[in-house]
Amino acid sequence: MEEVKEFTWKVGGPAGFGIMSTGYIFEKMFSRKGYYVADGKHYPSLIQGGHNTYTVRVSSEKIYSLKMPIDILIALDENSIKLHLDEVVPGGFVVYDSGIFKKKDFDYEKEDVNFISVPLDELAKKVGAPKIVRNNVALGVSVALLNYDFSMLKEIITENFEPKGEKIVNFNIDAAKAGCDYIKEEYGDVPKIDIQPITAESKLLMSGNDGVYMGAIKAGCKFYAAYPMTPSSSLLHSFASAELDFNIVTKHAESEIAVINMAVGASFMGARSMVGTSGGGFALMNEGLAAAAMTETPIVVVLGQRPAPATGIPTYTEQGDMMYAVHAAHGEFPRVVMAPGDPSECFYMAGDALNLAEKYQIPVIILLDKFLAEHNFSSEGLDEDRIRIDRNSFIDRNEDIGGGRDYLRYKDTEDGVSPRVIVGLQDGVHLANTDEHDEYGFSEDTGKNRKKMMDKRFRKLRNLQKEVKGPNLYGPPDADTTLISWGSCKIPILEALKDLNHGQGKANLIHFNYLMPFPKKRFVELMKNVNKGIVVENNKTSQLSKLIRENTGIKIPDNILKYEGRQFFPEEIIKKL
Repeated sequence: MEEVKEFTWKVGGPAGFGIMSTGYIFEKMFSRKGYYVADGKHYPSLIQGGHNTYTVRVSSEKIYSLKMPIDILIALDENSIKLHLDEVVPGGFVVYDSGIFKKKDFDYEKEDVNFISVPLDELAKKVGAPKIVRNNVALGVSVALLNYDFSMLKEIITENFEPKGEKIVNFNIDAAKAGCDYIKEEYGDVPKIDIQPITAESKLLMSGNDGVYMGAIKAGCKFYAAYPMTPSSSLLHSFASAELDFNIVTKHAESEIAVINMAVGASFMGARSMVGTSGGGFALMNEGLAAAAMTETPIVVVLGQRPAPATGIPTYTEQGDMMYAVHAAHGEFPRVVMAPGDPSECFYMAGDALNLAEKYQIPVIILLDKFLAEHNFSSEGLDEDRIRIDRNSFIDRNEDIGGGRDYLRYKDTEDGVSPRVIVGLQDGVHLANTDEHDEYGFSEDTGKNRKKMMDKRFRKLRNLQKEVKGPNLYGPPDADTTLISWGSCKIPILEALKDLNHGQGKANLIHFNYLMPFPKKRFVELMKNVNKGIVVENNKTSQLSKLIRENTGIKIPDNILKYEGRQFFPEEIIKKL
C-alpha cells in the first residue's frame, strides 16, 4: 500500500446511470473529512444516453483545480474505457462491470494499469436493489481501493437518500458494502492507493452558483426570476427551495423577456431583485436591461456563459460573452460587470452586486461560466459578516422624503444618485419613465434636458470607480512572466503557478474580478512591473486583450486561448508557456 498526498477519480457512463449523484457522494465523503476537493462534470444536452463523466481530485494539501491524469477510472460502460484509458496513470485502476463484458472481449492494453472486474449488476441484485444502484456498488469498490473509511460513505449515502425513505437508504448502503467487500475478498493482494490522513475540519463544498445563491440570500435578495437555461438553472432550484425560509418570491417565468420585466417591476416596488440566464436568454433581456438603466431601477443579472452563438454547445463552458456584457443593450449608460474567480468570490461579490445595484440605481451583471457555475470546489468557509445590506438612498418612510410635493425622483445631484422612494409613500410620486425625462420623471426631449440627465447618470461613475476592486496580483511581483486573465481562469492558473514556481518566482497572475467600470489605474500600476505579459482566457478572439486596449491603449500581443467548450487544465497552460 502506497500513501499518497492526492489522487484523481473518474466515473463514466451514459446519462441515466446516476453519474452525477455518484460523483457528488464520492467527493462529499472526502470534503467532510477535511480534504481539499475539486471536480469536473461533463454531460451532453440529452436526458438519456450520451457520455457523462464526473471527475474528482482529492488532496491533503490545498489545490485549486483538476489535473489531467486519473488514478481510478470507474467505467460503467465500454465507451468510458475507450475514451479515458489513456488518462489513467501507471499503477492506476480501471474498474469495469464483468456482467456487461469480459476483459478478453475488448482490446485495450496499457502497461501497469490494474483492470478490476466486478459484477456490479449481480452485486446490486443480491441486495435487492435495482440495476441503477450499481453506481453505489462502484462507490464501495472505490472505498476499498482507497483503503478509506466505509462509515463515511455510509453517512453520505444516508444523507443523500434519506428524503426517499428508509428502504432506499438501506439498499444503497447494502450495495456499496457489497462492492467494498468484493474487492477485499477477490483483490486483497492488489496494491491499493492510501490517501494521506488529515486532521483538518470539514471543508465547505460548493459551486459558483451555490456561492451566488448564498451571497444573494445574505444580501437580502427578495425576488428571483428565471427561465431555466444551463448553466444557471440550479440557481432557480436553490431559490425555489428557500422561498418559505427567507421570505423570497421565486418565479419560473415563461420567457427571458418576462423574467427581466418582472424583476424590474419587483425592484421598482422596493424588492432587491436578481435574474439568472445564459447568453441566449440575456440577448432577450437587453431591452429590459436598458429600461432598468433609463428608469434607474436596480437589477442584478447572473449571466452564465456557454459556447455560442445560438444554442452552441449548451452544456459546456466558454468565456465568449464578456464584451457583450460590457456593451449590451442600446444606448449608453453606467453599469457594473463583475467576474468572480471562484465560488467564495461568487458569495462575496453577489452581496456586492446587490449593494452596488441599489446604491447607484444601475444594472449589475455577474459573469459566470459553466465551469465555475456548476463545478464544486473546497472552501475553508465563508465570512457572513463581510456581507452587509446597504440601501443607501432608498427611502421607505414618509418623514424621510423631504420636500413634500416637490419630491424629485430624478433629482440632478452632485454624485448623480437621486433619492428613490418605495412606491406608495405620501407625496412620493415615483414615475419610472423609459422616455428621457425631467427630474420629476415627466417626458422631456429637449437637447438641454437630454444632456443634463445623461450627465447626471454618468456622474455616478465618479464614486463607482472608487468601489471597483482589483485587479489582484497573485504570485511574486518580480516574476519573469505575468499571466493576465479574468473570471474562472483564475482556478487553473493558480494551480499552474504552483508547478511553475516551486518557490523560484518564475510567473505570476494579474486577475480581473471587475471588468466595468474598468479598473484602469490599478492595472496600469501593475503593468509597470510586468516583463512579459500573456493574456489567458476561454474564448477565440482574446476579448480581455481588446478590453484592455480599449480602456488603456496597452496592447498585449501574446495570448493563450482555449475555445473547445472545455475549461483549461493547468498542464495545458504550462505546455503553452
